[in-house]
Amino acid sequence: MSVKVGLVSLGCAKNLIDSEIMIGHLAQAGMTMTPDAAEADVVIVNTCSFIDASKHEALEAIYEMSDGKATARKKGQKLIVAGCMAQRYQGALPVVEGAKGRVELPKVDAFIGLDQVTNIVPVIRKVLGGDAGKTEFLAKTTTFIPDFDTPRFRLTPRHAAYIKIAEGCNHPCSFCIIPRIRGRHRSRTVESVVKEARLLVADGVREINLISQDTTYFGMDRWTEARPNPRSKVDSSKGESLASLLRELDAIAGDHWIRLLYTHPAHWSDELIETIAQSRHVTRYVDIPLQHISDRMLTAMQRETDGAYIRDLIRRMRAGIPDLVIRTTFIVGFPGETEEDFQELLDFLATTRFDRVGIFKYSKEEGTKGAKMEGHIPDEVKATRHARAMLLLQRLSKERGEAFIGRKLRVLVESPGVARSAGDAMEIDGIVQVPKKLPVGEFAEVTVTGALEYDLIAR
Repeated sequence: MSVKVGLVSLGCAKNLIDSEIMIGHLAQAGMTMTPDAAEADVVIVNTCSFIDASKHEALEAIYEMSDGKATARKKGQKLIVAGCMAQRYQGALPVVEGAKGRVELPKVDAFIGLDQVTNIVPVIRKVLGGDAGKTEFLAKTTTFIPDFDTPRFRLTPRHAAYIKIAEGCNHPCSFCIIPRIRGRHRSRTVESVVKEARLLVADGVREINLISQDTTYFGMDRWTEARPNPRSKVDSSKGESLASLLRELDAIAGDHWIRLLYTHPAHWSDELIETIAQSRHVTRYVDIPLQHISDRMLTAMQRETDGAYIRDLIRRMRAGIPDLVIRTTFIVGFPGETEEDFQELLDFLATTRFDRVGIFKYSKEEGTKGAKMEGHIPDEVKATRHARAMLLLQRLSKERGEAFIGRKLRVLVESPGVARSAGDAMEIDGIVQVPKKLPVGEFAEVTVTGALEYDLIAR
């Protein structure tokens, strides 16, 4: 009899690819997916564990899917917990440390680590056989990275896809737990990524989103230099780089976008700026998390940049790439942040006027350097600073949108009446409201007629 599997995928697009890989292997083995968890033989919860809110979401999903919690579960149903939370807490499982204390997960039949996504079929068979230990599938280090021929079933719309070009991270950011979960940075080859992109374009994909923990470090982990110079004129002279990858991807024939996400500011080079400016398919859109502008905070966060470098980089990017859309994120309420630090951030936002901005309240994560620092900010102060920043950003966003009225835009139709411009990343940014008659999954030319707080209206 065919095994029915239900899957709950939480977290970021990088986690989504892990879910797609698991489904690809399940389909290859003849197992079937079901959207109804009650009828599944096995339910997989692919968890995120980046901040406490994501842990809470994962715990809620695990309890909801646990055998006996719901009233109409299939008899003997098994529950597997995968992803970052399983990897992060493997030494203590099935106990997880949350904001409200220790939480035990007694209903879980097995936990699998990040390296086990391609081994999900034998894991399921062993769990169904009743002879699997809860934590026997976990490994302390992570080494897996997908290739172009790794079985995968895409969960995104047919016209859009993600490509994970690297895994892991080498940065020492004091607020972040990701390097301890996903390991050191390891890049795919240009050849591997280009092969996957060609297959996707041939399958009708109109938008390819390049993702990793740090896309700008692509290829540099294989350079012979201990550390590449971020300001070097030609950053691919030592080997493969993001710039050399983009040039190869840009040569793929067809009508499609290539979007760049998760770029660390420390590794931007003049060559990368020039490459994007000269590309036909690479959108003039950059996602570049800056986290702060105060030198004190950047040093405390161990961001490997300072305020002067960031300001100069933004200037060079905008000068070198006309009509560039910049998306960034910032953290407020990091330990030691003063009112002067926060005001410097507000002034920077007001003068730089980024196109898309995300503001996050600092989350204290055990196992990070930030958690051990002195000067933690009270929750009410973090909430007030977050609200003040959001109020400013809402005004700036509305002004930005109004400036588009009367302009023509090329958009990719996402669903009936909903489209995205080159400046709108999938599932992250705003939308463009368009006539419902426009064909889904195709490009269209529209004229902007109105602006909302974050979205545009067009005909």
